[in-house]
Amino acid sequence: MHEIGLVEAVLAIRAGRLDPEAYAAALRTRARQLDPILRAFTVLAEPGAPAEGPLGGIPVAVKDIVATRDLPTANGSAIDADHVPEADAWVVARLRDLGAAVLGKTVTTEFAWRHPGPTHNPWRLGHTPGGSSSGSGAAVAAGLAPLALGSQTFGSVIRPAAFCGVVGLKPSYGAIPRTGVHPLAGSLDHVGLFTRSVTDAAFALALLAGASDADPHGQPLPPFRIDPEQGVEPLAAPRLALVRIGPWDQAEPAALACLEAAAERFRAAGGRVESLALPASFDGAAEAARTILACEASAIYAPLVSGHPDKVSAPLRDLVDEGAGIPAGRYIAARQLQAELRTGFGAAVAGFDALLTLPAPGAAPEGLAYTGDPSFCVPFTYLGVPCLTLPAGDARGLPLGIQLVAPYRNDLRLLRIARWCETVLDRPRRFPAL
Repeated sequence: MHEIGLVEAVLAIRAGRLDPEAYAAALRTRARQLDPILRAFTVLAEPGAPAEGPLGGIPVAVKDIVATRDLPTANGSAIDADHVPEADAWVVARLRDLGAAVLGKTVTTEFAWRHPGPTHNPWRLGHTPGGSSSGSGAAVAAGLAPLALGSQTFGSVIRPAAFCGVVGLKPSYGAIPRTGVHPLAGSLDHVGLFTRSVTDAAFALALLAGASDADPHGQPLPPFRIDPEQGVEPLAAPRLALVRIGPWDQAEPAALACLEAAAERFRAAGGRVESLALPASFDGAAEAARTILACEASAIYAPLVSGHPDKVSAPLRDLVDEGAGIPAGRYIAARQLQAELRTGFGAAVAGFDALLTLPAPGAAPEGLAYTGDPSFCVPFTYLGVPCLTLPAGDARGLPLGIQLVAPYRNDLRLLRIARWCETVLDRPRRFPAL
């Protein structure tokens, strides 16, 4: 049962072909068997009776910075190791209202920053799954859950999804309320999703997108509905701009070859793929994003670092110190540039339906101490525009992906483009031999 995708499971449960209790029990058993090796979860939930709803009977893995009223939410930190929140995060409450059940809490780096947890990449143990949503990416890739929640402040959904060979979706800023999600930098934080297909991601986003008075960030998405029977209608022959952004000279040959091979397949299928250089004003996005993150994280975590100096990592202490030294004017300028570039992004990519680029410089690095370079994701997270990564190749037995990006609040259009790309790439669904 672990090979069933989200929409497949929903349809099978509705049709009576799949018993929801048996399905949940099978995934829980698989998680208990494999997690001593994979280390994707901090805790697994006890079984409960299946609920009714569009996601009735679906087990969902939840990143451990997302509050759950019946399970510890440790935020990847010894400080909060035994903390059980009084209320669910907005997105968890929404999942429960839809009939889904929390399968367990997945490993995160400390407070979604740099200090890693123990999770392995399921395709090659001893390699990172990426971060900060380490456990969520690994859990979906290993067939432990058909849907997992993550978060992204720099590259924490797109990069782990690419490293683990699954679909990762970072919606537009404001698409999914963050109430009850522990913040790292409120002007950059997004709730994101891990699934096994574009249709699964679209179906989940259509159900989870919303607004909360407790989290007035960004703008809500225009509502849309995905019929699980019909799936996502592909946007045929899209116009894709091949953008070389980030430290392109540091991209590995295998990643560049994977990207070019995907572009050639899209061209052969009738799509238009042309190189595009973004205006020079976008060159400052990465530095401005770092300014915002350091300042806002410093304001959030300075009291915690001073109050628990023996329980925080060096990367978090360094981030707090960095933010404390940034002048207010530099922070304000970074926020102003963010608003200007988000508004101007559509004009900058006019004539194209989406951008095509790398999600990471290469495959997952060896070792668990470093979760990989987020630089290829940072500018688009800073803009708050929707991004999606698709599995597209392999290098030394490790997955490689491509990243698709669209203008702000064009999430459904991005999903339609991604569905076309997914169909053209036509990669079989695979699971690691754990």
